Amino acid sequence: MHYLLTVIGDTTNEVDDSEPGAVDAFNEQLKTDGRWVFGGGLTSPDHATVTDNRGSAPVFSDGPFVESKEYLAGFWVVEADDLDAALELSAGASKACNRKIEVRPFDGIA
Repeated sequence: MHYLLTVIGDTTNEVDDSEPGAVDAFNEQLKTDGRWVFGGGLTSPDHATVTDNRGSAPVFSDGPFVESKEYLAGFWVVEADDLDAALELSAGASKACNRKIEVRPFDGIA
């Protein structure tokens, strides 16, 4: 089963306190263990653009879709046998990037 491990950034603490190379080492371990699907870091919400094409023409607006002190800073998509295995991976992810991690299973894979 695939799980999304979401890295939660915080605008009140934007300094990356992770040890140099810790995220790279975590990524390599995921690959070695056959758990890696995809992952990446994201720029700050200041660089976001929101697209709304529910009307007659698309509307593009600058900034995040919601104002919040917490934001999506990065993510991993991992393969895990069950939620317990995904939670174990999230503990390693949290340690590597020194951030909180939200874990969510995918609702089926297309």
